[in-house]
Amino acid sequence: MGAQTPPSARAWSKTLSQYRDPSNGRGVFEIAITLLPFIALWALTATLVAHGYWIGLLLCLPAAMFLVRLFMIQHDCGHGAFLSHAKANNWIGRILGVLTFTPFGFWQRCHALHHAGSGCLDHRGFGEIDTLTVDEYRARSAWARARYRAYRHPLVMFGIGPTYLFLLDHRLPLGMMRRGWQPWLSTMGTNLAIMAAAAALIWLIGFKLFLLIQLPITVMAATIGVWLFFVQHQFEQTVWDNLPEWQRQEAALHGSSHYDLPAPLRWFTGNIGVHHVHHLCSRIPYYRLQRVLRNHPELREINRLTLRDSLRTVRLALWDQSQNRLVSFRDFHLAQKA
Repeated sequence: MGAQTPPSARAWSKTLSQYRDPSNGRGVFEIAITLLPFIALWALTATLVAHGYWIGLLLCLPAAMFLVRLFMIQHDCGHGAFLSHAKANNWIGRILGVLTFTPFGFWQRCHALHHAGSGCLDHRGFGEIDTLTVDEYRARSAWARARYRAYRHPLVMFGIGPTYLFLLDHRLPLGMMRRGWQPWLSTMGTNLAIMAAAAALIWLIGFKLFLLIQLPITVMAATIGVWLFFVQHQFEQTVWDNLPEWQRQEAALHGSSHYDLPAPLRWFTGNIGVHHVHHLCSRIPYYRLQRVLRNHPELREINRLTLRDSLRTVRLALWDQSQNRLVSFRDFHLAQKA
């Protein structure tokens, strides 16, 4: 007998639909075991530092990890996947957006565009990391190339970039400023709520202590979030294509990675590493993604990246359409010389 043909992305999409229905009880439990420890760690850090125990600032890292998990809950709410009621998803997403510095409605629209066009060279721009093809990079001026190289530099991508994105960029509906009042309502409403929450905490503990705690927590969580998003799509054998060859479901399954993290990191990141399954069926709650892999182990090896593998993705920056893979600037220059 010949080898069986692997299921297509379309077939997988139908198979995975059985995991879509969220559990409201599980959702409430997930919020409790994430939000309460975050608040407790924040308060404990403030108490220790206020009494001169500066070692308490070490608690900012676990607090940042819980903030990442809160963002993953907000992310599922954006897909309507966390609870069974749309209004409940939206309001939880808006409330968590104050903690994550992410206007829920505006982010939700940008993220929907990312899912709708992920891997399509003709629909790049919203909610994703800018990626040029080799031909596009070659055609740019020296100044434009320098700007792109700076943008893709690790110190910018994982240092300045996340801080700018969550502290400044999210304060205005950039890219949607002329698309009606809804993006403005989302961003301005979130900004006002952030200001009110910050004012209350500053009144309680003082401006200096507030910044000393909130700033590193936000920056660390933002950096972790951007790193995760980078690894999920910027790996060597990802998939990019032009229309009409581009197919959404194929791009979802084969253009997103399976970032196979150790169990504690999977928990803190809300199983977002199972990104190929998430992109193929975004309505699956994050607490069911590992069950999908247990029930369908053949999905485990599709685009699997370990922690060690992920470190090698940092150098990738250009999509080479002749080889159908991401390449580094060094690869580009070597090819130019050849």
